[in-house]
Amino acid sequence: MSRSNGSRGKADRGLKRVFDVLVSALGLLVLSPLLSLLAGVVRLTSRGPIFYASRRVGLHGKPFNMVKFRTMVTGADTLGPLVTAGDDPRITSIGRYLRRTKLDELPTLWNVLKGEMSIVGPRPENPQSAALYTEAQQHVWTVRPGITSLATLKYRHEERLLAGVPNVEAAYVHLMQDKLALELEYVERQSFGLDLRIIVQTLWAVLR
Repeated sequence: MSRSNGSRGKADRGLKRVFDVLVSALGLLVLSPLLSLLAGVVRLTSRGPIFYASRRVGLHGKPFNMVKFRTMVTGADTLGPLVTAGDDPRITSIGRYLRRTKLDELPTLWNVLKGEMSIVGPRPENPQSAALYTEAQQHVWTVRPGITSLATLKYRHEERLLAGVPNVEAAYVHLMQDKLALELEYVERQSFGLDLRIIVQTLWAVLR
């Protein structure tokens, strides 16, 4: 890599982090009434905590807790597979709506503000799935994981694809290979301009 390309890449990473901090801080502030409303709905419609801390593998392979609104019954981790299909009976009634609209991921902006995640980046996997990565696939850990990505756009309806599958975990391992190929493509092509395009496409997909 030339010095100019290296400098441009460093500048892009700096700009990306500034963007992440500004967007996550502003998002948490502006969306605070909605976050409070959703928190109240989760609390009133099912027993258990409002938030769910999902253990994920992030930058440099370091585990962290990704915060989301709880969309499943309390203790769901012990009642079935880690991978969730659309017809999973552990999902609460309000949880189905939150997952379909992606509103359950709004608290993840806190992870972005803390520097554990980025707005755009490879989606972080749970430790069990991440343990299956090849050495080449572990290259996704060289950047912060993100809320949205190229794989997120392609597999936005992932839970629908897995619905009705006899062995959902085995099906997910196969699907994960294609997702990782897209995530690695992002790592190689990453730029602030690409991030903006992914954000616009994500917003358009959600609004549709």
